[in-house]
Amino acid sequence: MAKLLEESCTACHADSPAVTEAEIVTLKADIPNWSIESEAGNPYLKRVFKFPDFAAALAFTNRVGELAEAEGHHPALLTEWGKVTVSWWTHAIAGLHRNDFIMAAKTDQVYK
Repeated sequence: MAKLLEESCTACHADSPAVTEAEIVTLKADIPNWSIESEAGNPYLKRVFKFPDFAAALAFTNRVGELAEAEGHHPALLTEWGKVTVSWWTHAIAGLHRNDFIMAAKTDQVYK
């Protein structure tokens, strides 16, 4: 994960390459607590983070939001009492890009 934490997101466009299956296997090893889900055939990374109350969940949401703004890559965030669900995917390619794995690793770092 250390390498992913040192990287920054790159701008993506509709013609940006999605990660390959081989890249997914390698990158996923660095973010073991994330699952790869699919909606309408579009893959995304998902993790549920647990907290003792709503205030802690909201504070985490805000920290992830600040990280997203700084990197120019934004997740879906669902904040509930005691948990936050974070989903990363690259809208421009309707799938997974290296940026998503970078941001998942950085989200894990925010949680520590």
